[in-house]
Amino acid sequence: MTGETMTGKVVVITGGTAGIGRVTARELARRGAAVVVVGRDRDRGGQTVAELNALGGTGCGAFVQADLSVMAEVRRVAETVTGAWPVVDVLINNAGGMFGRRILTPEGIEATFALNHLSYFLLTDRLLPALRQAPAARIVNVASHAHFGVRLDFDDLQSARRFGGYRAYKRSKLCNLYFTYELARRLEGRGITVNALHPGFVATDIGLRNRWVPRSLWRLFTLFAIDVDKGAETPIHLACSPEVVSVSGRYFFEKRPVRSSAVSYDQAAAQRLWEISADLTEIEA
Repeated sequence: MTGETMTGKVVVITGGTAGIGRVTARELARRGAAVVVVGRDRDRGGQTVAELNALGGTGCGAFVQADLSVMAEVRRVAETVTGAWPVVDVLINNAGGMFGRRILTPEGIEATFALNHLSYFLLTDRLLPALRQAPAARIVNVASHAHFGVRLDFDDLQSARRFGGYRAYKRSKLCNLYFTYELARRLEGRGITVNALHPGFVATDIGLRNRWVPRSLWRLFTLFAIDVDKGAETPIHLACSPEVVSVSGRYFFEKRPVRSSAVSYDQAAAQRLWEISADLTEIEA
């Protein structure tokens, strides 16, 4: 994995205690970055930070514990980060999950939509002041090819009438693309790039969390998956490669820009989702 040095830069990564998030955090710390890992599991967080700090280079790690499906906790994370690191060079929105049944967060939001989309939307908004302080900030949104084949149902955006775990996940990944493209339009010319990516089908435990599929079936699926080191290559590339320093509003796979679904380029839908998300997270649209 090649890329420019990250010495002196601050990286915030959500879902950085396992899978491709943990590998990404490790490799950016190895390059010299101060990496702030956000995750739900305090034990995993401690283990990840210990791993980052043991690399022996100029990089270091810190952990912020939070359930990012809860918007109040997303705000707390942002306050913690900006209080300690007033300049953020890279934000990697990576946290996500699948749910086998419809679950509402304490704030009454469907959990897939809250974690996989609204956490990206709100955390990015709250960290924008710190990102604007960096000379060339980057926002990296981990999406998925799972967004192909679906549209958003704006009359049932949180699947209240009809819930399917995988369909809700697919729609949340389409939300990631709408958010990326709309944010890139809004940030054009402001010194901050924003891109999305598909990491590939990676052998992680995402299908086992929240009992989305039986363990035996998930093990069968992952026989055809790539390992986490391979899956982390594209987020690492987008976070630090000089090749993409001025590239924004694109979707990447295997470190190359590719086309996302035709539906994902619908600007009217992206703007409508933005307005709904702003209302749900109580920020100005």
